[in-house]
Amino acid sequence: MTRLRRRLRAVLLALPLLGAAPHSGHDDASPAVQAMQDDDAENPGLLWVQQGAALWDQGCASCHGAPGSMRGVSARHPQFDPALGRPITLAGRVNQCRARTGEAAWTPDSEEMLSVTALVGRQSRGLPVAIDGSGAAQAALEQGRALFTERQGQLNLSCAQCHDDLAGQRLGGARIPQGQPNGYPLYRLEWQGLGSLDRRLRNCLTGVRAEPLPPGSPEMAALQFYLGWRSNGLRVETPAVRP
Repeated sequence: MTRLRRRLRAVLLALPLLGAAPHSGHDDASPAVQAMQDDDAENPGLLWVQQGAALWDQGCASCHGAPGSMRGVSARHPQFDPALGRPITLAGRVNQCRARTGEAAWTPDSEEMLSVTALVGRQSRGLPVAIDGSGAAQAALEQGRALFTERQGQLNLSCAQCHDDLAGQRLGGARIPQGQPNGYPLYRLEWQGLGSLDRRLRNCLTGVRAEPLPPGSPEMAALQFYLGWRSNGLRVETPAVRP
């Protein structure tokens, strides 16, 4: 019976968004917001991409060459790292590189991290998200899915209740998205700035009056890993624009 349960879990994990195809938040945005994202001359996230290019030339280029060498990287992250035994985010990869060169880590929402990850993400723009959740990664994927479906906080709500069960309906006049992360880091009009997926998840958790997951924690990485896998097939939109 235990073996049967394991096989059933593996089958379920191979079926992201059962009954609903992945749907980008771009499609839920107003025509004005869509136009802002789609026009590089109007997309404010490109300011961070430009800052990222300057930072890249100061350090990353000596190892990785031109930013174009990063094409496809963002589409594969978060990625299960066998050496760590857990998923690692794109920001985590950047900090791994910084540690190897003796540099201090950047926090997920520092201007430097947002700029460099926006630059790297833009290299994959238009490519399909392709998160590998097979093999040894399945346990981490299941951990992330459990966090997504767990009721939390004083409001006793889960991510899935909004972004699966109620996706497409309206809350306060705005359409509830599926919560796909294929555009991060992204520019939110609400923030008037670029922000990370960490920041958005903190907002959601505090919104249901739950304790936010610590930045860089294994739990945060597992949740982002599941969310990324859940968006497989969608196009990378970094830097996206959202309301």
